[in-house]
Order: sequence, then C-alpha cells, then structure tokens
Amino acid sequence: MRRLFFLLLFLLAAPITSAQDESGIAYGSTLTGRLTDTDPRAVYYFEGLRGEVVSITMRVTDGDLDPVLTVLDNRGQLVATLDDSASDKTPVVEALTLPQTDRYYVVVGRFGYALGTTSGGYELAIQRVSVSSESGSQLRYGDSIINRITDMQPQLYYTFHADQGDIVNIRMRRVSGDLDPYLQVVQVRQGNAFVVADNDDLLGAATPFDAAIEGLVIEESDTYVVIASRYGQASGTSSGNFLLVIEEARNSGLGNSVRAPYPLQFGNTVEGELTDSQFVRYYRFDAEENDIISVRMERVGGRLDSFLVLADENLQELATDDDSGGGQNAFIAQYLVPTSGTYYIIATRFDRDNGTTSGNYRLQLQSLGNAFDGVPEGYPRMAYGSTITGYIDSQTQQVTYVFWGEEDDIISISMNRGDGNLDPVVTLLDADQQPLVSNDDGGGGQNARIAAYTIPSTGPYFIRAERYSGEPPGDPNTSGSFILVLARRFN
Repeated sequence: MRRLFFLLLFLLAAPITSAQDESGIAYGSTLTGRLTDTDPRAVYYFEGLRGEVVSITMRVTDGDLDPVLTVLDNRGQLVATLDDSASDKTPVVEALTLPQTDRYYVVVGRFGYALGTTSGGYELAIQRVSVSSESGSQLRYGDSIINRITDMQPQLYYTFHADQGDIVNIRMRRVSGDLDPYLQVVQVRQGNAFVVADNDDLLGAATPFDAAIEGLVIEESDTYVVIASRYGQASGTSSGNFLLVIEEARNSGLGNSVRAPYPLQFGNTVEGELTDSQFVRYYRFDAEENDIISVRMERVGGRLDSFLVLADENLQELATDDDSGGGQNAFIAQYLVPTSGTYYIIATRFDRDNGTTSGNYRLQLQSLGNAFDGVPEGYPRMAYGSTITGYIDSQTQQVTYVFWGEEDDIISISMNRGDGNLDPVVTLLDADQQPLVSNDDGGGGQNARIAAYTIPSTGPYFIRAERYSGEPPGDPNTSGSFILVLARRFN
C-alpha cells in the first residue's frame, strides 16, 4: 500500500506534459541514466502499435537505487507499473500487449520519487517481442501471425502503415482444416472503404489453398486494412488455421523501381544516392507536347560518374547523357517533348549495372516553356519526319508552317506537286520570318527541295510553301495540291 501511495502521489503531482523532460527510445535500444536527489525520475517515450507485445527492462548498474518503472499512454492513463523484484532490483515488464496505436511513456523513478532517498545508475532496454494475432492488431513489415477462420469469425482485420512508393507482399497460407483463404487490402478515405487489391487462389503456389497479394504499389501514405477471410467470406463454408505474412518487397520505396517512380514537378530539385546495390533511381513527370525541358544531374559526394536517361511512358529511351554537365555531371539540355504524356528520368551511373562508381547526386528538372510560346497563332506545326499536304491557288497563294530546330541539325525540306500544274517554291525562314534559303526546282521537274541546310541556332523556324511568281517564261498562276516533307539528316 505504501508503494501504491507513492505511485499515486507521483501521478498526481508530476503529469507528463513537458517535451523537455522526454527522450525517445526505439525498439531494440538500451539507454543509460542516473537518478539522484536533483533528478529523481526520467521520462522516455516510444511509438507503439495496437497489438504489439513489448518487454521493458530496467537494471540498476550502481548505487543503492530502489527503482520503480511505470508505463503510461498518451492521455496519462496507467498501462503498467512495476517495482523491483525481491533480490536483483530489476523491474521487468516481460510481455506488455499494447491496447492501441499511441505514444507511450516509460517513467523511470526511484521509490518515493522526490521524497525518496536512494540514487544510482541504471540501464533501460525495450524490445518488440512479437505481435498479437488477435483481430485489430497493427502489423509491421516482416510480421507473421497465426489465427483461425471459423463460422463464428469468418473475417479478421489487421492494419499496417505504408508510405507512398512502398511495394508490399502479403501472403495467407492454410495450415489446417479445409480453409480456402481469401485476402483483401482496403483503404479507408473520408469514411468510405476502397478495395485496392484482393486475391483468392495464388497461381503457381505450392498448394492451391494460398492467397497472396504481391507487388502492391502504395499510391499514397496511409494506414491500410488487411482482411483475412475465406472464399465466400461470411457466406463461405471452409474453416481452419492460417499463417499471414506481410513483407516489404525488394526495391520498395519511392524511386527504387520503375513501378514506384518518384514524382517530380518542373522546378523541383531532389537529392539521392547511388550504390552498388541501388545503382539506378527512377523519377516521373508529366509534360505537354512541344514543352522544352532540361534535366541536370550533379555529383555532390563520392566518386559518382553521373549518367542520365530520358524515357517515354513505355520506357523507350529518348535521350541520354554522360558528361555534358561538365566534369562527371550529366545534362540533357533543351529537349523538345514530342507528345503530351508521362515521361521518366532514370538517374544512374556510367556503364549502369557494369559501372563501379557510387555517391550522392542532385537532380533538377526545369521547364523552358513551350517551343511555340512566342509564335503567333494560326501556323500549323511540323516536326522532323512529318509529312503535310496542302493546296495552292489564287485564293491561297502560300501556306506557312513552323517547327523547332536545334543548333547544328542538318535538315531537308521537299515540296512536291500532287495534282494540277502547281510550280512549287519552298522557303526556310528564321524566328523573325526572315528568309534563310529558298528553292524552286531543286527536287526535279517542277518540285522544290532544300537538300541539306544546317540550323544555325536552337529555336523556332518557319517553312513557307508557295508557287512560282516570277517573270515569264514561268507561269505565275499555277495551282494544285502539294506534299511537304521535313526531315532531319544524319552524317
């Protein structure tokens, strides 16, 4: 009764309110401290999940300390209290099942607290022993539990917290009876439950009575519910024991695999690390047709030789770079997005899986605007490799198109007559629509062709398709359809 009196006195006189008096302690760790007349108690906290089974041990290391150990929840409610054993002055909470997901406080004190007279050093250790298999327990990756499905209990509920980009594997295996396992993963949002994955019979399993959800990519950080049940659920007829296992898949986490790429926005700068075991990181962004983008990857630590890949939504590589950023930094500059959609940035090292360098890097995605932001409306757009048809007559004597060219691109432009008596003329103009080069009959017959022109600088260029309008003996009044082809030449 005397010790209970002192405990009640402590709880009334010294509530857990000040963060300055608290220190965090993680599962598997051991902390040391000392209680004296000046400091008759110490407070530690840990984050616990509902159903976790923990052990807490306090051992006196020196002095005449008479220890007392108390566990409180976040509301100050008493969860457990222990005095030292009769001989070794070691209060031990051997198997405390946590009643709810909460922050718990471990109060280390001496008998009598401020009124006590003993002092000395101590060690405090906390371990996660296991997790309860009872319905409602919250699981962590790596947990496995055994329970039973019956007609009275056809469904059991477990929860787990997952972060965006986690890749999760959950397996439910029958271990007795005629149980036909059935698994669901549910997310609850604004009071509504959404099934994000389910499985009845796992194809290729050692036994047909396995259910598994494998490679579940978590789209948003949240607490998810695992429903362990049977085929038919409440209306089912099978029953028996099961083993439930939840694991984090290899390469889980944002950016570690193409299945869970790190989302980027224009203007974002992120940092990462490449190692021999994780030598590639994946990022995803959305872009509009004809956006101009730049991607820079700079080494900020280690010996990393940066290498960048830009890929489309099917992971087809569109552009790569090794050292254009100077030194061993990679830089994909002023890339013209071909179509609106999702794109991937693959940050890796030179020689990729055969490479040997590693280290930290900084990645930056920039938008330089749309290629045709400064172009007046009404001009049809072209791209390398495109073909356009048109018609020239007295009502439409010329048509002007616009395309994006990069410095040192070598291009050809062909304008061939389709029908009628059209005598085509094609002209390439710069961004200010000043003529650069023109041709009348370079394509043979009355067809026009600019055979090989080197683009002087990166920017928009115009193509003017028209008809011959010079002096006789040519006819300035020809008309007819035409086929215009813009191509980029190599070598």
